[in-house]
Amino acid sequence: MDTDLATIGRQTTQAAEELIKRAQLKPGNILVVGCSTSEVQGKRIGSYGSDVVAARILSSLMKVCSWNQVALAIQCCEHLNRALVVEQSTAGTYHLEQVTVIPVAKAGGALAAQAMREFVNPVVVEHITAHAGLDIGSTLIGMHIKRVAIPVRLEQKHIGHAYLTAAHTRPKLIGGARAIYELC
Repeated sequence: MDTDLATIGRQTTQAAEELIKRAQLKPGNILVVGCSTSEVQGKRIGSYGSDVVAARILSSLMKVCSWNQVALAIQCCEHLNRALVVEQSTAGTYHLEQVTVIPVAKAGGALAAQAMREFVNPVVVEHITAHAGLDIGSTLIGMHIKRVAIPVRLEQKHIGHAYLTAAHTRPKLIGGARAIYELC
């Protein structure tokens, strides 16, 4: 697998576009992304973060989300309890409680630190309930996705060397065997 920046950008764009389309995300829906730039480079998670790789991935994500009017949430690493960087407007729309911390590469991760630099009005929140998610390098984003999460098998299986996992959500099915789930 190739890890040059152009390839990483293309892979990220392809994955985000496919997930947004397959998840049928609507304007204002939230896409959460967790990413290990170490894993993208073929290293062990948390061992070799890269601002350059983070910048390329974030740039691709921001373009795709902007084109589709989808809100982007970037998950921090476990050192910040997997808090998230979002735009202040997203925090306001979804009534998210802000926390006080500034993610940096060694405490938050390279992608979250990059989001703090590149978002227009970045804030950090502790919890979010996203409509879909991309997990680049097994960073465990499941705590930030609405119930019920549905795996999405994307054509793009990796970003760089990092394995890519994707999910979208659907409302819970309730009522049992006699329930009707689709309108005629």
